Amino acid sequence: MTTRAEFLGRLRREMARTGGLFPATSAERPADPAAAAEAVRRRVAERWPAALETFRAELERVGGRFYRAAGMNDLPAVVSRIAREGDVRRVLTWSGLGLRAALSAAGLEVVEEPAATVSEEERTHLREIAAQAAIGVTGVDLAVAETGSLVVISGPGKARGVSLLPPYHVAIFGKGALVETLEQVGVLLEALHRNPNENLTGASITFITGPSRTADIELTLTRGVHGPREVHAIFVESL
Repeated sequence: MTTRAEFLGRLRREMARTGGLFPATSAERPADPAAAAEAVRRRVAERWPAALETFRAELERVGGRFYRAAGMNDLPAVVSRIAREGDVRRVLTWSGLGLRAALSAAGLEVVEEPAATVSEEERTHLREIAAQAAIGVTGVDLAVAETGSLVVISGPGKARGVSLLPPYHVAIFGKGALVETLEQVGVLLEALHRNPNENLTGASITFITGPSRTADIELTLTRGVHGPREVHAIFVESL
């Protein structure tokens, strides 16, 4: 019988020999994050139609749904359609999206997050609301073409639970959020982290790649166990 010490010793030797499962990346932190981020923005601005098409294809490949809207005034109709198809009415939105009145007029029950930082008691109450909401509507900080992923950074009025707790996540973004690769995400996040005008204290960064999926030992796939069972991304041309 192999003892615990023998097993761990063999594991250490094997890990030292292989150097890990994946090779280390050759990417380095940019010396000037702001300049590197600007270069990424310029590149994507020149190629955004192709990046958007790649994002759409990859999002749909991982089970998400893609929509295109001309302007913010078109969003209530899209969100109402999603609610109607899911036979749901309760909506929780990030602050500042400007959708509350129009969604309420469409017959939905809408709660908008407060813009300012709230107390722990109020935060607990908002989490309870998020857990009861059917649709969470958020913005998007970055939309990654190569993986169809949405990158969402939390903050005041932008609670992480809005994208995680409701069974339907509706994410709104424009050209400015598009990037081509995960490497570009790293460059932009580094610039954001180094920017003295940005306060990311307590913020979380969430990468969302399609609906939540969980499989048991028999590979029976279930959606929505650890997150939304549907992810809807709306590209707004005027943003």
